[in-house]
Amino acid sequence: MTIFQSLPPSILQAGAIFLSIMIEALPFVLIGSLISGLIEVYITPDKVYEFLPRNRWGRIFFGTFIGFLFPSCECGIVPIINRFLEKKVPSYTAVPFLVTAPIINPIVLFATYSAFGNSIKLAFLRALGAIVIALVLGIFLGFFWKGPIQKENSIACHEHDFSHLGPARKVFQVFIQAIDEFFDMGRYLVFGCLFAAIVQVYVPTRILTSISASPVLAILLLMFLAFLLSLCSEADAFIGASLLSSFGLAPVLAFLVIGPMLDIKNLLMMKHYLKARFIWQFMGIVTVLVLLYSYVLGVML
Repeated sequence: MTIFQSLPPSILQAGAIFLSIMIEALPFVLIGSLISGLIEVYITPDKVYEFLPRNRWGRIFFGTFIGFLFPSCECGIVPIINRFLEKKVPSYTAVPFLVTAPIINPIVLFATYSAFGNSIKLAFLRALGAIVIALVLGIFLGFFWKGPIQKENSIACHEHDFSHLGPARKVFQVFIQAIDEFFDMGRYLVFGCLFAAIVQVYVPTRILTSISASPVLAILLLMFLAFLLSLCSEADAFIGASLLSSFGLAPVLAFLVIGPMLDIKNLLMMKHYLKARFIWQFMGIVTVLVLLYSYVLGVML
């Protein structure tokens, strides 16, 4: 106890924020790892193709909207997407799911609705932004991108055949795969949460709020803040609601839309699985589209 009392208050505050983000994110990483393990053991490429529409446009829309029925927090979405890609799900189906699932799922929509005083409008605009961006990314990957988006070592390292195992052995393998995935992702989660905690403590809030006079600058600022804070999509709406009076609708909407798609935690996880060229283009497309979407809505509303 004496050791902690001798530490500066800012370090103690950063440690508390770090632990709070970790505690908030770990259950969703665990759920994502378990789902990833289930996909690895039970779902074969043949089974995946049974559910996918036959044409490219159908697969883009399928990946965009399936998050309504198959929700996942952004803290655990990357390993799930990687596993889908390994099962030969097209990138133009998997990436739209990565974008929309943490936003359009019922839990997040209800949290957004509640955080903004039972506002259906905010929940709808947030979901609409995610859907628009997912469709654009799906079209980009389906018609303009050439080649896989996974790293070569990521494609090759998880090819296993579990079809010969009995029911009990399959369940055991689910947990083996989930544990490997959980600890593999955990190191990236730790660094992301640590950086987010340091930013929250050592970047003065007055610097952020003083820039909010310009609409475009305010939107870019809150987009950057969402990236740095790396909040869970189940909780970021409550932070966004606290910023509404200071920044206005358009910047807060940008904060809510881009956060689950692009933050420090996800970027570190994506870097582990996906090609750098794709990640850079993903970041550019998402950033430009969120800026345009938020700014246009801010002018219209």
